[in-house]
Amino acid sequence: CYIIKFVASLMPLKSKNMSSYGARSGVAAGYMMKMPPLADKRAAAEALCSTCSGPIYSQGLNTFKVPMAMFEVNRAKVVQSMLEQDPSAKGLILLEGGKQTTRYDTDHEPVFRQESYFHYLFGASQYSDCFGTLSLPDGEATLFVPTYGVDVATVCGASPDFEFVKVELGLENVHDVVDLKAFVEREMKRLDETEVESSCSDGLNNEEKKGGGEPATKSKLYLLKGLNTDSGNFATPASFEGIDKFRDVRDDESLFRSISESRVFKSSAEIDIMRYTNWVSSMAHVEVMRAAKPGMMEYQLESLFQHHTYTHGGCRHMSYTCICACGPSANILHYGHAGRPNSRLLEEGMIALLDMGAEYKCYASDITCSFPISGSFTDDQKSIYEAVLAAQIKVMAMLKPGVSWLDMHREAEREILKGLIGCGVL
Repeated sequence: CYIIKFVASLMPLKSKNMSSYGARSGVAAGYMMKMPPLADKRAAAEALCSTCSGPIYSQGLNTFKVPMAMFEVNRAKVVQSMLEQDPSAKGLILLEGGKQTTRYDTDHEPVFRQESYFHYLFGASQYSDCFGTLSLPDGEATLFVPTYGVDVATVCGASPDFEFVKVELGLENVHDVVDLKAFVEREMKRLDETEVESSCSDGLNNEEKKGGGEPATKSKLYLLKGLNTDSGNFATPASFEGIDKFRDVRDDESLFRSISESRVFKSSAEIDIMRYTNWVSSMAHVEVMRAAKPGMMEYQLESLFQHHTYTHGGCRHMSYTCICACGPSANILHYGHAGRPNSRLLEEGMIALLDMGAEYKCYASDITCSFPISGSFTDDQKSIYEAVLAAQIKVMAMLKPGVSWLDMHREAEREILKGLIGCGVL
């Protein structure tokens, strides 16, 4: 039942990676704003990332410190990609952040988690119901956060202070979300007028410009829309009252290509966070292994994992629903969801297949491991485990730029099949 699922063995991380987690420090003072051109902004942001200077995010105590300049690098990458697609591109990139929801008809609010594309550009993991813009071609960032009346503030606290948010997130501008419509209208007009003025200063008269004073290329409103091929769902374009005014200059295609491709290639700062989340999750898996024994319930393993990653790693969110599949439960690939809520009793001789990973600042880990609940493998269990381990070692040895994912997949299958033939299953 555990043949189908690949096993990710827990491997020690290099000590040089671990030593940096408690040593990072940085303060908001001195963070440099508005540094055109784009290449200079990116270079400055990368320098801040390398020393973890400027504004930082942390859950306190010894949790990882994330330089907010990392998101400035992300913004510069996306703007640069947009300009590589179309060197004449100009206008506004507009994204809508995640919304705080309630549970059905109640006033209970599930723990908020930011929409991933929005977070990639603005790093505003703690603010719901926001919008954000990037101007093209200069990449200036503006965040729009909601403010509340006294009724909401009495229950949920005061509205965000714009200047505080600006410094906290390392952004050029922060405004009230009610100003979004006027801002978009003003900026789109300004960008068009800037091109006309620039052309006139270069010696071109109005007759040489299209429409006699009209910009050669109208500013566009770039919205996020595209298919997530894993889920089959689409990213939802930003929407606000009055957006139909821009339907003739709306572009729903270019941004998704650029931002999706940019997210594939991680910066050094992003890789550091991913190392941290995987380290925290790996240590939590070890703690669960130590505690697991016959007579426990699957959900207790889930609870221990969540406790360790949050208590010791500051990871409030899981990357996905925890899969604590023991014995026959492992026949269900996405066990642990509705209808299968990690509810089996652990018995002597079972194998536990645990697929759990925490996330920190919206950067995820994903770790699967298998082990015997009783503490030792039977001969048959050992044969299966070692076949999958051999496949993993083979793939890791092949893994490098230029190697096809499909080729690695086939090699993994060959190693597993060898093991299954060796133990008599095939």
